[in-house]
This record gives sequence, C-alpha cells and structure tokens, in this order.
Amino acid sequence: MDKKALLEKEFQEAYEKATHTKLRFPPDLMLHFYAFYKRATNDSTLYNVANSDDEQLISAFKMNAIFQVKNLTPDQAKKEYIKLVETYIPE
Repeated sequence: MDKKALLEKEFQEAYEKATHTKLRFPPDLMLHFYAFYKRATNDSTLYNVANSDDEQLISAFKMNAIFQVKNLTPDQAKKEYIKLVETYIPE
C-alpha cells in the first residue's frame, strides 16, 4: 500500500472512531475536529443556514476555524485530524 492510500485508510478509520465515540468535547476542540475534517475533504460548505443569533455565532466560529486551516493541504489536514483522534479518543 502506498503512502497516500495508507494515509487515506488511517483518516477514514480516525473519522469512524470520532463519529462513533460517546465522548463529549469542549466547543473549541470540536472546532478543530471540524476544520481539519473540512479541509481534509476539501469541503468548506456550511450546511446550517443561520436563522437565530446563536446559529449565526456558531456559523461564524465554524467559518473562522476553516479559515485558520486554509493553508494546509488536504493531506496535512488528514494528518492533523488523525493526531486529534489519537490524542483525545482512546482505543
């Protein structure tokens, strides 16, 4: 298996682990997961259209998180996402 395929496999495994965890994290850490995932998948779309002031604030934080990782390549973002999962979601 080449390096790119191995990275993709590790990223998918990390995503599955993060998706199914019962652990809860503080909002700032969740934004890191969110931003690295979005950059890793080349997806900068926000899916929730903000209607209330709270939703607008959340959308602003999400956009800021995405903006902060915009200079990473998708592969770099995958590596960072994997590191977060390894650090915060034990086996």
